[in-house]
Amino acid sequence: MEGFGAFLFHAREELLLFGGFWFLVGGVDDLVVDLIWGGRSGWRWLTRYRLNPAMRADQLPAPLTASPLAIFVPVWQEASVIGRMLLNCTDSWQKSEVDYRIYVGCYANDPASISAVIAAGSQGRRIRLVLCEKPGPTTKADCLNTLWHALNRDELAGGYKAKAIILHDAEDYVHGLELRVYDYLIERAAAVQLPVIPILVPGSAWISGHYGDEFAEAHGKSLVVREAVGASIPLAGVGCAIERNRLGRIAIARNGDPFDSDSLTEDYELGLGLGADGGKVIFARMLDEEGSLVGTRACFPDTFNAATRQKARWMTGIALAGWDRLGWRGGFSEIWMRLRDRKAVFAAIVLTTAYLCILLTVILIGLEQSGLYAAAPISGTVKTLLLITLILLGWRIIMRFAFVWLMHGAGPAVLSIPRSFVANIIGIVAARRACWTYLRLMFGATLRWDKTAHAHFPDKVAQRG
Repeated sequence: MEGFGAFLFHAREELLLFGGFWFLVGGVDDLVVDLIWGGRSGWRWLTRYRLNPAMRADQLPAPLTASPLAIFVPVWQEASVIGRMLLNCTDSWQKSEVDYRIYVGCYANDPASISAVIAAGSQGRRIRLVLCEKPGPTTKADCLNTLWHALNRDELAGGYKAKAIILHDAEDYVHGLELRVYDYLIERAAAVQLPVIPILVPGSAWISGHYGDEFAEAHGKSLVVREAVGASIPLAGVGCAIERNRLGRIAIARNGDPFDSDSLTEDYELGLGLGADGGKVIFARMLDEEGSLVGTRACFPDTFNAATRQKARWMTGIALAGWDRLGWRGGFSEIWMRLRDRKAVFAAIVLTTAYLCILLTVILIGLEQSGLYAAAPISGTVKTLLLITLILLGWRIIMRFAFVWLMHGAGPAVLSIPRSFVANIIGIVAARRACWTYLRLMFGATLRWDKTAHAHFPDKVAQRG
């Protein structure tokens, strides 16, 4: 037992050094982002917003040109939510002065979704059903390309050109001023991204709730910093608008299809591609007249399996395949942000070592209490490393708590602390799935739409933020 105890002790020491070092690197990385966000926010308040409050979405001036907006909604087996989503869009935008049309892509072998779209479209002419040629599911990008060609046909027949293409998913709960923000800002940029705000699914405070924690920081701080340092801003695939001519030029370069069917995260890559080509992507955080954030709200996965599947798809497309497809082009800020995007799988490995250290420590304490092995004290180097990482972890918890409070309130902010453990476990399992998916793709597996099934759509949400 003495030899076994010594083996466990040395294994823990090595894992502590490995995990502690990378926790230190990650903690410093996050701290730099926090400092940039804090400095930028403080400077803008002192020089601009202290005397002149930021313009609200309802105060935006009229756009220079009046052209219709096209909303693309790709659908596969979304009969439970797509009808309510479309009615919510038309209800929310009924007082909007912006002309728009919603293009909904469905598959012939998904009759339930088709019926739901037809029922919603029967109440007005804003909704157009478009059938994909191939049976579903193909890929989300393939469905979006079908909608693009339908828009092109309508433009030719009607003698007009759309101003922008807006991307939404079947579970999105839109804001009434969303189109007004796009209509004004798209004249000044290649694309506009609004914040994405997860809605808590009843009965799933731990799984669906952790999305709210992560997006509160990601869309409250991280994207703000990306914009501040001049790095490309990735599109979230929902709540974003792309200038029509810019998307048309991408389509010409890709033999007519602007969305890459070979990508698992075509929206993310599209945003980085626009930035790499010199296009400006605006991350627009604007309030309405009631002080609520104008953004896209949605119910995210509420079960462990659904959450791991979704995050595995993100990791595969961004952290693994994205490395191959996009490389490391750009200056320091761009490479830094791409590195942050792609660290998810490695971060899961580091987290696994941390939990192994905890397990080994418990076993060693048990052996020591039983008199079977007396572990040597932890080395001074490891103690110093652990102390620094503990301080950085405390700061990380404080920042997460603050951003969740600002976005969702005090209750969710308190829950965000223990919910971080749930998020870690989901990330570890998702990383394992992502690696297997990536290996299968490398050996010729067919790329398919590994989408999230949605069963929840709110009748009403609290507009906070």
